Amino acid sequence: MSRHIAASAIRGSHQIFAEASEALEKAVALKGEDYKFEFPDTAFYLPHIYGMTGIKIETLGQMRGGLDYAKGLLSPVPAEHEYLPYLGETLDAGQATLFAEEILLASRYVLGLEPMSDAETGIQYNGFITDTVLRDLGVQLVDGTLPGFAVIIGKAPDEETAVKIARDLQQRNILTFLCGNVGGDNMAKQLSRKGVELGWDARLVPLGPEAYHALYAADWACRGALMFGAKKGGDALEVLKYNKDRVFAFALVMGPMTDLIWATGAGAITYGFPAICDTEVPEIRPTGVCTYEHVVSQTDHEKIIDTCVETRGLKIVITKVPIPVAYGPAFEGERIRKEDTVFEFGGPKGAAFEWLTTKEMEEVEDGKVNIHADDATAKLIESPDTSKTTQLPLGIKVTVAGRKMSPDFEPVIERKLHDYINCAQGIFHMGQRDANWMRISRQAASEGFKISHFGDIIYAMVKSKFPAIVDKVQVDLYLNEPEVLEMREVARAVYEERNQRVKDMTDESVETFYSCLLCQSFAPNHVCVISPQRLGLCGAYNWLDARAAFEIDPVGPNQPVTKGETTDPDKGRWKGVDEYVWSASHQTMEGFSAYSLLDSPMTSCGCFECIVALVPEANGYMVVNRGYTGMTPVGMKFSTLAGTVGGGAQTPGFGGIGKYFITSKKFIKADGGLLRLVWMPKSLKESLREDLIRRGEEEGVPGFYDMICDETIAEESEKMMEFLMEKGHPALTMESIL
Repeated sequence: MSRHIAASAIRGSHQIFAEASEALEKAVALKGEDYKFEFPDTAFYLPHIYGMTGIKIETLGQMRGGLDYAKGLLSPVPAEHEYLPYLGETLDAGQATLFAEEILLASRYVLGLEPMSDAETGIQYNGFITDTVLRDLGVQLVDGTLPGFAVIIGKAPDEETAVKIARDLQQRNILTFLCGNVGGDNMAKQLSRKGVELGWDARLVPLGPEAYHALYAADWACRGALMFGAKKGGDALEVLKYNKDRVFAFALVMGPMTDLIWATGAGAITYGFPAICDTEVPEIRPTGVCTYEHVVSQTDHEKIIDTCVETRGLKIVITKVPIPVAYGPAFEGERIRKEDTVFEFGGPKGAAFEWLTTKEMEEVEDGKVNIHADDATAKLIESPDTSKTTQLPLGIKVTVAGRKMSPDFEPVIERKLHDYINCAQGIFHMGQRDANWMRISRQAASEGFKISHFGDIIYAMVKSKFPAIVDKVQVDLYLNEPEVLEMREVARAVYEERNQRVKDMTDESVETFYSCLLCQSFAPNHVCVISPQRLGLCGAYNWLDARAAFEIDPVGPNQPVTKGETTDPDKGRWKGVDEYVWSASHQTMEGFSAYSLLDSPMTSCGCFECIVALVPEANGYMVVNRGYTGMTPVGMKFSTLAGTVGGGAQTPGFGGIGKYFITSKKFIKADGGLLRLVWMPKSLKESLREDLIRRGEEEGVPGFYDMICDETIAEESEKMMEFLMEKGHPALTMESIL
């Protein structure tokens, strides 16, 4: 450990400690010691302090205790030319820095100074990262779609380099947080001035303009261990080890190093996150003394992202797509305004469809992209008028062939077309089947993107993602409206046939379920078992998806689970499933009930779409979805409830589910089924409106939809009960749930 680094880190920790102390006293003077504070939408208090110590800081007065804890970690400020040789003192300074930064930022929230904005560029900095965002990205974190995340502190030497680095990170789909400044400037502002889109959809998230805003990323990492890893607040070494082993993050420091940056970097090193600098700095590499990740210098900006990836050991697979614009998942959420559009297809004003079908091998010309258009349209799409937006119909027919291809896999691959097309920079895609909507931006057109490139994207991605079941891919693009309308009717008949086929599938109609162990990379003992009538709790995988995934990768996370003997048909217990769960959970869980929340419910990792929770006074259950931040009748918000069911815990009366399980006939069947549902957020209720009405009628209660309470009627239990009694909700007269 460089003694220069140690001295700088300790000086920086004292600097931020003084700033935090001053800000806290201002907050106390304004609001008083008893003022309660929590960061937005989190169940983890001040997350870093809670993760390291188990201390639940809820008031400004308690923050003083947090500062006292930080003070105890500080070494004396070294003299100007004094160097300290000790690794331990440096790492203690790093932890003290993170403690102080967290209290500084909490105090700034109380003072109304966070989150910040920038008047020059209009940037609205994100500020604290909520629990909801972390859970929203949970599936992408565990399945490798998001291979890791970066924290960039400072700014690139020029705006062109900033854009190049950002695009490199985006194409590797590395989630990137931006903070810090050099002379009043930072990389977020550099990118904004060059017109680069910032935000979660673009995977470029500006946290704040100062180096201490990197604390928000540390809070994010700490909660990963608490949410998904079932680590407990206060198990500091376990939390840090979890991050070192499972959270692939790194810091990229651009520009001159300051004492505060060294101090913050020392805190990152305790998490096992290396720092890569674009200036000449003393390097730290693993030795017998320092087993932590290192500090590395890379002054060549052409190589700096490669160095970051290699240093942290990220596993990144980039599929090369032969198109003239950048391609990667970071562009999926890109928004293209009407005035920036050259071509628009489908949507509210046009006819369009997407249809994937299977043919025999000899009927498919592999790699062929056919454009079906009259002469005028063909000329227009080859040389577009970029001064206006042209509306066109578009039918996309994808024909595949493969020795292991099955019609059951058609909708699985077809749904992926949305993701594949959306990954092209400058391309917008929304919706599926016959309700899709697409745009090509002027920028993409100016770089040479043509309609035929849709076919190139589909060919490259389907062949690379489904090599075990797809041998040939042909794409036909239809642009003549009569032909599009005619073929759309053919496609609609196929959609309806598929719907009926899936609708007729039941858990009893198959002998094999499928596991999903994707989340074991974050929640080691969690096991998800997917059946035709119970999709994965993340909502991203149904039975057909899991079956297709197994065919694609026979040794992957989706494995066939033979049901075996049915031991309890009402609760959903099978001997073969229980045996699998016992083995796959590393002998921590004897089994689970697929249709009950009271008796051995399925475990949850942390990226569930919804939580079902017992409401004893109503003799029923409530459901709350991720993204709803209000209070619920059980007196807990989603983020607090999530702490009781995540990390592979089996908690009777609580459970994580995919939202479409709510309208399954197997939904909490053993506990009374759908008629036990007494409360849910209005947005969730309305999104399931038609299915809830249908299921209510099937259960013999035609007006059931209107009997379900929501937050616009009541958030607290007493008012909810008044509503339920007024409506005559069936749960009130059912057999006692307990």
